[in-house]
Amino acid sequence: MSSSKKGPSRRPSRPTNHVSSTMLAWAAAGAAMAPAIGFAQAPVQMPGVSVTAPAPEPYKADAVQSPKFTAPLLDTPRTVTVIPKELIQDRGSTSLTDVLRTTPGITLGAGEGGIAYGDRPFVRGFDSQNDIFIDGFRDQGSQFRDPFNIEQVEIIKGPSSTFTGRGSTGGSINIQTKRPNEQNSIAGDLTVGSGWTKRATADINQKVYDTIAVRLNAMVHDGEIPGRDEVEQKRWGFAPSVTFGLGRPTQLTLSYYHLQGEGVPDYGHPFDPRTGKPVKVDRDNFYGIKARDFQDYQVDTAAAEFTHDFSDTLKLRSRVQYSRSSNDYVVTVPAFPNGTDYNTVRRNVRQRDSRNEIISNQTDITTQFQTGFLRHSLSTGVEIVHERNRTMGREFNDASTGAYGQTIQQAFTNAPAADLNNPNPDDPWTGAYRSTTATKTRATTLSAFAFDSVKIGEQFEVMGGVRVDHFEAKNATLKSEDTSFNWQIGAVWKPVPFGSVYASYGTSTNPSAEGLSVSTGTANLDPEKNANWEVGTKWNVLNNRLSLTAAAFRTEKTNARVTDLSEVTVLDGERRVDGFEIGISGAITPAWKVFGGYTYMKSKIVDDGPVAFNDGNEMANVAPHSFSIWSTYQVLSALTVGGGAFYNSERWANDANTRKLPGYWRFDAMASYEVTENVALRLNVQNIFDKKYYDAAHTSGGFAYVAPGRTILLTTAVKF
Repeated sequence: MSSSKKGPSRRPSRPTNHVSSTMLAWAAAGAAMAPAIGFAQAPVQMPGVSVTAPAPEPYKADAVQSPKFTAPLLDTPRTVTVIPKELIQDRGSTSLTDVLRTTPGITLGAGEGGIAYGDRPFVRGFDSQNDIFIDGFRDQGSQFRDPFNIEQVEIIKGPSSTFTGRGSTGGSINIQTKRPNEQNSIAGDLTVGSGWTKRATADINQKVYDTIAVRLNAMVHDGEIPGRDEVEQKRWGFAPSVTFGLGRPTQLTLSYYHLQGEGVPDYGHPFDPRTGKPVKVDRDNFYGIKARDFQDYQVDTAAAEFTHDFSDTLKLRSRVQYSRSSNDYVVTVPAFPNGTDYNTVRRNVRQRDSRNEIISNQTDITTQFQTGFLRHSLSTGVEIVHERNRTMGREFNDASTGAYGQTIQQAFTNAPAADLNNPNPDDPWTGAYRSTTATKTRATTLSAFAFDSVKIGEQFEVMGGVRVDHFEAKNATLKSEDTSFNWQIGAVWKPVPFGSVYASYGTSTNPSAEGLSVSTGTANLDPEKNANWEVGTKWNVLNNRLSLTAAAFRTEKTNARVTDLSEVTVLDGERRVDGFEIGISGAITPAWKVFGGYTYMKSKIVDDGPVAFNDGNEMANVAPHSFSIWSTYQVLSALTVGGGAFYNSERWANDANTRKLPGYWRFDAMASYEVTENVALRLNVQNIFDKKYYDAAHTSGGFAYVAPGRTILLTTAVKF
């Protein structure tokens, strides 16, 4: 046990250049296996598959990155929302949370209840923190992600373990990163704004040889959260990549990503037990202690991707990716001490010091062939994943004696209470804390998958997919092991070439150790099982400029983990979300772009298990109504104006339905002016009317995150 004290000073960032020789050998073997795969069968030439189409509009995507999607989005029987980089830029988003906050069907969750502080989106009512992917590879670990290296964000709605493996109950989020291309370009943004925000980004792409291109994206960000006293964020990152064989049948892309940040974490405002809503105080009230609270995080990811086109209809891809992330923080949890004093806020504390490592290899083959009158687009592959998690414990000392041994729940005695209406973040804190024992967990996943789209004539298509995962997680004393089989099937009818009507069914599973936490009560439990029914329609109209979508769905978890009368975890619960959503993306005219949608969700805790406290209640953190619309119009050749409206209805903050987050409207605006061919100015005003609203809550309704106030950002953008 270490005896070193830790007070307000922050520890130096951990070095990230150490990778075990075993992992390096594995990565090298995975990359080397790709060119060694051959085929005895000659490729089959598909007749009549060449299609010439106009380039997609900046706000409209026609496909996603993953080869597991064997058809364009128009012909895919599932709701997929794609947020392109142009939309992220026009909105002035500076974090993944900003990107997702204004997306219908997604709500944000707080990092508590055993969940670390970091990006925590809920998709269609279910937690997706462990279902975020980078270029199709799981991005495990609590993080705060920045959009500086994002090409587009792909949100797959509904249970999707067939695509992603474990988890993905409500859906998954894939971040497609920027890659080298054939166009020489230099671009950069310099932003200043509210909360003393200072941000700079750079994006440089250069061909250094006929078939070799390099790209570098970089970012530095420093600023406070508008409307929140003392809450600040500092981060920087860079992402170099190089592609060999550009434009040739055989390509190799090497990439690296580094993000490092620090700041003051913020758990917002406590709930008032008398009203069941967040306390009525000034938005900028901050209940943390500057001398104690801190956060440091770091992410490093390296990848090698090999692709080879044997022909127009037969392609191979093998990618190896290694990622290491760390998240270290101490944060104040504001809470009322008892049921009588509502003018004093107790400064409870939560902490985490965790590190995640993950190395993956995925090799897949896509091919097209014909059997009789049936035309197939087939994708098959295997995936090997090894993950390691290390979480350090902490103990605090007693304020009066200096002796260690207090748990984090007792540590509030070291901190003076705060006045509800006038908290002082500069209150003294004389305590200290130190690291204790580490909990280490290892997990290995072996997977195989296959997807096939079968065209029957010109109007009908059937799509299916299967995946089997063997997942094993263990710590020093316990092991959890599961083999899961998931599948999906869908049928598509295309009455016209630019429209489709579909129906689909898909499944997913949640192993008890999916978040790399193995406990005595859950190690031997079978995975939770989820299913999704969906019917919908998709149309590309106005000469393929505009995409319109609509879908109705049911997502159901049939054996949720609950606690029985003996406080033992059992698989006796059932939860369900019914809903529908509509979406629009693209351009109404060449000058008028639009992106938005509306989602309705009706959630229900069908069965809360033997205790049955919450039977029939609505699920926490599910907004019945969410709406988003963003539009820009090119008024003059050099001037573009735009704006957006975003709405979330009120939603319960806990399953007991005793605490609730109020609904809210938020309005944004932007204007962009091209000063010259190479220089443009952009003004973003987010939350124009300075609305105070809460966009996430603790899972049991203990506290609520305060969303940013009015934010004004002025950006100078250059490109060559």
